[in-house]
Amino acid sequence: MILKKILESKAKIRFQDCDPFNHLNNAAYINYMINAREDQIDKHYDLDIFELANTKGISWVVGTNQIAYLKPALLMEDVIIDSQLIHYTENQLHVEIRMWNHNKTEIKAILWSTFVHFNLLQQKRWNHDKALMALFKSIVHPISSESFEERILDLKPQKV
Repeated sequence: MILKKILESKAKIRFQDCDPFNHLNNAAYINYMINAREDQIDKHYDLDIFELANTKGISWVVGTNQIAYLKPALLMEDVIIDSQLIHYTENQLHVEIRMWNHNKTEIKAILWSTFVHFNLLQQKRWNHDKALMALFKSIVHPISSESFEERILDLKPQKV
């Protein structure tokens, strides 16, 4: 079975997540994007990170986030959030998550997250097992941009 490399889902921007201008609050973007990624990997890769934490004592913690806010997401707007694994190592995952308008003609935000594989029982960084490494090998979808700033320019529409 061939697994999708770019995962996609929909979300609606809710009142409680907006600022007084009816824009999605800057901190809420990360919640929407990380929640979408968690749901996507569970649905498409049958990878339930909470079950792994409960049964094996392993999970991932966020090591770093870089986010660019390009256009506001508005109250009650339907958005599309897509994501992909852009790089991995024996104990880290590097994921790009993008938020778009409802028809993917306007990008609203780009998030790069680094997730560190972690053993909750021993409270230390942990290497991925062979099954996880095989999964990551089959789904990784690298990008050509060498920096976050370059990636923003690649995705942002150019004004003529």
